Amino acid sequence: MNFEYFIASRIAIKSERTFSKLIVRIAIAGVMLSLAVMILSIAIIKGFKTEIQDKVRGFLGDVQVIRYDLNNSFEHSPFILDAETQKKLKSNPNITTFYPIATKPAIISANKEIEGINFKGVDKNYNWAYIKDHLISGRTINFSDSAKAMQELLISSYTANRVKLKTGDSFIMYFVQDPPRKRKFKIVGVYDIGVEEIDKGFVLGDINIVKRLNNWQSNQIGGIEIKIKDFNNLKTVSDDIFDNLPTNLRSFSIRENFPNIFTWLALLDVNTNVLLVLMLIVGVINMVTALLIMILERTNMIGMLKSFGSSNFSIMKIFLINAVYLIGIGLLFGNILGLGLGFLQQYTHIFKLNQTNYFLAYVPIEIHFIDVVLLNIITVVVCLVVLIIPSLLISKVSPLKAIRFK
Repeated sequence: MNFEYFIASRIAIKSERTFSKLIVRIAIAGVMLSLAVMILSIAIIKGFKTEIQDKVRGFLGDVQVIRYDLNNSFEHSPFILDAETQKKLKSNPNITTFYPIATKPAIISANKEIEGINFKGVDKNYNWAYIKDHLISGRTINFSDSAKAMQELLISSYTANRVKLKTGDSFIMYFVQDPPRKRKFKIVGVYDIGVEEIDKGFVLGDINIVKRLNNWQSNQIGGIEIKIKDFNNLKTVSDDIFDNLPTNLRSFSIRENFPNIFTWLALLDVNTNVLLVLMLIVGVINMVTALLIMILERTNMIGMLKSFGSSNFSIMKIFLINAVYLIGIGLLFGNILGLGLGFLQQYTHIFKLNQTNYFLAYVPIEIHFIDVVLLNIITVVVCLVVLIIPSLLISKVSPLKAIRFK
C-alpha cells in the first residue's frame, strides 16, 4: 500500500480523535450541501427558462412576419403571401412550421362585465398541440364545418373568470372599428397558459372573422407565425428570415415582442452565477478549515515523520489525499441529495409556486448530465487548488519543536 495513502486513511474517518471526526463531518456536510445547492440551482434556472420560453413560443411562435408600414396598432395591415416567399419559408431547414394569423382588437360584453381583448384569428393549418396541452376544459375549434368554426372561440381562464364565463357559454363581442361590429360566439374551450400578458391579451378564433369584418380578399392575411427547430439559434434564423422577405414585409422575433420576459430570464443567469460562486466559497472554507485543524492537531505526527526522513512534499500529499477523500465523500452525498431532490420535484411537482408571480404553478427542474459532471469537476479542482495554500504550513513545522509539542 502507498505510504501517503495509508497514513491519510488513518487520520481521516478512522481517526480516534473526537474533535477531528467532528470537523471531518462538518467539512463533508459543507461540500455535500454546496454541491446539492449548485445542482438544484442550475436545474431550476434552466427549468424556468425552458418552461417560460415554451409558454411564450407555444402561443405566439418564434418569429412573426407582418406588413412593413407605419401601423403600430394591435391590428396589422393585410398582405398577400406570394408564392416565392412561401417557397423560401418551406425550404428553410431551420423552420418547422408556419401558419397565417390575423388580429383585431375587441371588447367582450357578458354578465354585466366588459373586458378588452385582442382577437387572434387562425385557420385549419394552426398547430393546436400546445393549446391542447393547456386546455382546462372543452376542445379546440373544429374547422371541418366552416360556418360553425366562425362561431367558436377559445378563451383564457383569466379572461373567463373576469367576465364570468365558462365552456359552452355564448356571449357578444364588439370589434373595434368605425362603426363597431358585433358578433355572437360560443366558448368551446378554456385554456391557461400561465403568462398573464398572454392570458389577458388574447382569445383564439377563426381568421375568416377578421377577413369579413375588414373586407379583405380571401388570400389576404394579417401576419405569419413561424416556429423554428432550435430556439438557441433564434437571432440567426430570425435575421435569415428577414433577409429573404420581400421589401413590403418585415419580421421580428419573440424576444423583440416580449423584451421584459426575456430580459428577466437573462438576469436569472446572473443570479445563478452569484449563487454558484457563493456555494463554492462555502465548500472551500469548510475544507480549508478542516485541513488546517487536522494539520494543527497532527503537528506531533508531522514532526515525527520529518525526523524519520519524510519530505515536506510527501507529508503534504498525505493531507491532500485526505482532503480528496473527504471531498469525494461530500460529492457523493451531494450528488445523491441534489439529484434525488431534483428528480423528486421533476416527477411529482411537490414544491409549488404562485403562478401569478412566477408564471408557473410549480418549481421547474431541467437536469443535464453534463452540468452535473462539470460541477463535480469544478468543485474538486477549486478545492484542491485552494487547499495547497494551507498545506504549505507543513513546511514551517520544525521536527524538534513538534516532537516536544504534546
